[in-house]
Amino acid sequence: MSLETDLLLDRRRLSRRLVFWRVFAVVAVVAALLAGLRDVGLPATGAHVARVTIKGLITQDRKLTQAIDDLADDNATKALIVVINSPGGSVAGGESLHNAIARVAAKKPVVVSMQGLAASAGYMIAVPAQRIFAHEATLTGSIGVLLETGEISGLLGKLGIDAEVIRSGPLKDEPSLVRPLSPQGRDVMQGLVNDLYDQFVTMVAAGRHMDVDKVKALADGRAYTGRQALKLGLVDAIGGERDARQWLATARKVPRSLPVKDVDEQTGLASRALIGELAPMLQGVWKTLISQSLILDGPLALWQRSSN
Repeated sequence: MSLETDLLLDRRRLSRRLVFWRVFAVVAVVAALLAGLRDVGLPATGAHVARVTIKGLITQDRKLTQAIDDLADDNATKALIVVINSPGGSVAGGESLHNAIARVAAKKPVVVSMQGLAASAGYMIAVPAQRIFAHEATLTGSIGVLLETGEISGLLGKLGIDAEVIRSGPLKDEPSLVRPLSPQGRDVMQGLVNDLYDQFVTMVAAGRHMDVDKVKALADGRAYTGRQALKLGLVDAIGGERDARQWLATARKVPRSLPVKDVDEQTGLASRALIGELAPMLQGVWKTLISQSLILDGPLALWQRSSN
């Protein structure tokens, strides 16, 4: 082999090595940058007040429920502010958040700040708090449960379409999209709704320290303004988040000097640094689409405007 050929081969080997180390260096720098961004996004280890914001339709959110659960045993968290702006959602989702907030309230101060809307399941998650603030124009209450279904047998008949269902029992397909509810099926569905309603009423009675019969008198599904809710004992005071923070300081001796940390800050800044403002927007759209599809599968504690 000639000297010129040897030199050419050596240059190629060196070139490959340079490419490898350059790629390795770039990967190392990116990894270090992302690690640094995650560190920036971590919550402070010092004492603070946690804030959880719940808005839009309520569904079963395992990550949010777990994040609230963790606050109960977090020694750095001295209190919790729950900010609510929601028309409600699934009964199961509301129950999960209600129970998680109740576990925190059993160990440390919890205060709720209602914004424009905190109705139905949105009210359900508020009742474990030791203090509930609402604006005068807040719409809240709407204590009740609904189970909606559709039925298109009339349309199918006009189209000349017959639907055949093979079922293991007379109630297996109740409610059905292709035939009306039977009297027995309607009784069963009403029983489910009644039981879920009783659970909701019990939560309100326990959280608000009210007699069950008094709660039932208020729980006909109607919404109340914050001013009406105050007179009825469904909320404790008129005010906003600033008033909620002041109550923590005066009534529960949680120093005003403590910073307020949003629970969602614990996810870190890496995704926001890489995608900018697009990531939260996409997450919001995705969550809304998923919520809209899942919410139809179960009973709802959801405030709905009357169509009349």
